Amino acid sequence: MARPKKCRCVGSEPNITYFKPRGVPVCYLEEIILVVEELEALRLKDIEGLDQEEAAKNMKISRPTFHRVLNSARAKIADALIKGKAIRIEGGDYIMAMRKFNCTDCGHKWEVAYGAAKPAKCPKCESSNVHRSEEDKGYARRGGAGRGRCGRD
Repeated sequence: MARPKKCRCVGSEPNITYFKPRGVPVCYLEEIILVVEELEALRLKDIEGLDQEEAAKNMKISRPTFHRVLNSARAKIADALIKGKAIRIEGGDYIMAMRKFNCTDCGHKWEVAYGAAKPAKCPKCESSNVHRSEEDKGYARRGGAGRGRCGRD
């Protein structure tokens, strides 16, 4: 019996979720599906320039799993580019990374999705004395709602 997949932690959902060759109507195109965690692996490795160990930590997965996710993403992108297929980004087994904040005036603690702006005021007392939680310094921590099997839709 196969072990259930572990949710992958991603920093943000994509704003653009569909790419296609120019000048070819969608009805004539084959599509490949790139899941959100594959896109996140590409972002961490190829855009952010992280090594695989650090990128795997950010996604809360092992280095070999990160390697498999990254290779799958690259193979799909290459297939789409070489064979003129459309790319749809959707689904997967992931949860959104969260950042923890606290108010130094009232002590209130809360989480905000990674990628969202730093809160200007505490939601409880409206103080502007808001800071990132000490245990949450660095990359965002796991939590929140995502999509796919792990999502809490």
